[in-house]
Amino acid sequence: MATQFTNPFRAGAGHPPPYLAGREQEKKEFSESLNQSPITTNLVLTGLRGVGKTVLLETLKPIAIEKKWLWAGTDLSEAATVSEDSIAVRILADLAPLLSGVVVGSTEVKRIGFLQPGGKTPVHLDFAVLKHVYDTTPGLTSDKLKAIFDLAWSCLKSTQCQGIVLAYDEAQNLSDQAAAQQYPLSLLLDVFQSIQKKGLPIMLVLTGLPTLFPKLVDARTFAERMFHVMTLGRLSEPETREAITKPVEKTNCPVKFNDVAVGQIIKHSGGYPYFVQFLCREMFDSYLQQQASGEAKPFVTVAQTVRKLDTDFFSGRWNKVTDRQRELLAVIAELPNCDEEFTVQEIVETSKKKLTKPFSSSHVNQILSKMADGGLVYKNRHGRYSFAVPLLGDFIRRIQSEAAPAAEVVKS
Repeated sequence: MATQFTNPFRAGAGHPPPYLAGREQEKKEFSESLNQSPITTNLVLTGLRGVGKTVLLETLKPIAIEKKWLWAGTDLSEAATVSEDSIAVRILADLAPLLSGVVVGSTEVKRIGFLQPGGKTPVHLDFAVLKHVYDTTPGLTSDKLKAIFDLAWSCLKSTQCQGIVLAYDEAQNLSDQAAAQQYPLSLLLDVFQSIQKKGLPIMLVLTGLPTLFPKLVDARTFAERMFHVMTLGRLSEPETREAITKPVEKTNCPVKFNDVAVGQIIKHSGGYPYFVQFLCREMFDSYLQQQASGEAKPFVTVAQTVRKLDTDFFSGRWNKVTDRQRELLAVIAELPNCDEEFTVQEIVETSKKKLTKPFSSSHVNQILSKMADGGLVYKNRHGRYSFAVPLLGDFIRRIQSEAAPAAEVVKS
């Protein structure tokens, strides 16, 4: 039955889509980077939430494995990055599964009774052994980690293994804590620069929000030369169209999007993979539910689904900001470049035209700083700001349009 057909669209965080549109150039560049000898350039994948960073990271893994590179990594939680020791233990835990098949010695087996023969059992390079080496290596945390990497590669270089990729998602959580005298971010950069200078084929891949790369450079200026930055943006219109239409080309798929619907999904998704998946998933489910309830001609519109997107994705963030912050966001949404970059001066000048109580430069700076802490905006290295949430400007304009009759902030 049609109602039993599984919805192919997925809008969860990091869930792979049924069809990965675009990103061919990024995959090609990563594949070529695995040919480096020695490793001189690592990789940063960055972009707003919803552009598909995590999905692309998972797509790079089989490319590395096919080229005989070992791959390890996970999300960098705040707990894993709170101190130098915690990030070191995180790395040991990630290396251990890759190395646990390596035998580094043997130990005597103790037998009970007189008739049982003795023997030896192999010692594998598992977490316990790695942690022992780490703990007993003299020096700083960086010295201990370098010893671990030296040991790991000395055991692997005689095999077919070409190298190791350590890949970490949500790497914007990495930061140095000067007040606590803990520098996990600087530690990571120092260690990788050192082992790569020695010729160890161990590559670092970091994925995170646009604040990630400026953090790396602020921690160590040489990071600018240590990483190649791939900034993921929107899909092109042809790529977005493929992401919409390819999954429903399967045999017996009960839902097809007509040209009008495809055009509207392209428009309202802005080419962001998450929004493509969300809109398509909701329209797909709504159609099948109407069909299951006996509707002869199920009717689903993109406008209805956009309203659900507003409620599910944007409203939670919008409800956390103050009234004055909302006024500032509404001013930013009026800027023609609001979806790219904007300056404090542009906000001030536009507020003079739009508001009865315009903003001063100092006030704009204060509010932007607070909203950056809340994850709504971020400041790039050129002193300009951008929305940290994709298509936030479109959402604000929709909210303002609905509230326009009661709004007091716009000059008559």
